[in-house]
Amino acid sequence: MALLIIFVHTGAASALLAVAYRSASAWALALLLVALGLATAWDRALLRARGAVRGFVPDGPEALLLDLHGGGQARALVGTRRWVSARFVALPLAQPRRRTLLVTGDMLAPEAFRRLRLWALWGRLPAVASIPRRTT
Repeated sequence: MALLIIFVHTGAASALLAVAYRSASAWALALLLVALGLATAWDRALLRARGAVRGFVPDGPEALLLDLHGGGQARALVGTRRWVSARFVALPLAQPRRRTLLVTGDMLAPEAFRRLRLWALWGRLPAVASIPRRTT
C-alpha cells in the first residue's frame, strides 16, 4: 500500500511536469506532491507516525479508544456515515483528527471482526445470554 501511495503521487508530479516543465512553480508543486506521498505513506500505510492508529477498542456507542504508535491513547468520536460490509468496515473519525479508519476482515480474528461489524451497525456489542435456570 505504501508503494502504491508513493507511485500515485509520483505519477501526479510527473503529469504536472509533463504539462509545465519550464515553470519553477510546477517543479516546486511536483516536489511537494512527492513529499506529500512520502508523508502519507509513512503515516497511513506504514503506521510509523507518532499519531498513527495501531489498535482500538469500542468505548460506548459513538466512540473508540485508540492506541497510538507513540504509546499514548486517545478517545475518538465516530461519525454517523459508517460503512459496513462482509469484507471491511470503514469508520469515519470526527475528533481529534478527521480521518477514516478502515479495517478489513483479515486484520482481525473472525469473531472479533463480527463483533466490530455489529458495533459499527448498532452502536453496541451483543450481550451474552444467560442460561435459564431449571426449577425442579
